[in-house]
Amino acid sequence: MKELICIVCPKGCRLKVDEEHGFAVAGNTCPRGEEYGKAELQNPARVLTSIVRIEGAPGRCCPVKTDRAVPKKEIFRVMETLKGITLQAPVKTGDVVCQNACGTGASWIATKDMKKAE
Repeated sequence: MKELICIVCPKGCRLKVDEEHGFAVAGNTCPRGEEYGKAELQNPARVLTSIVRIEGAPGRCCPVKTDRAVPKKEIFRVMETLKGITLQAPVKTGDVVCQNACGTGASWIATKDMKKAE
């Protein structure tokens, strides 16, 4: 039996997941906690955040994140996709920076408006 703290909402329910009995979840106060407990042990995934280079903006970096969770086993490969990317200002929040990173279905998107430098 594995013990986890649910991170789906601020309640932080203490979950117990029984791997030997079909990943049965106890301790959750909502259905989302049950989904999280099962997924975390069967196929853990995370939304990633990072930065990419940008030219023509007041700053040198633009914050980005994946638009969906990426399997944990793919995190390092997906992060590598950002190495060769340099954006050109202006950039708007939600602009796609890289589509379908490593075939995961997750795209990198900008999370901040970046105006052109004056």
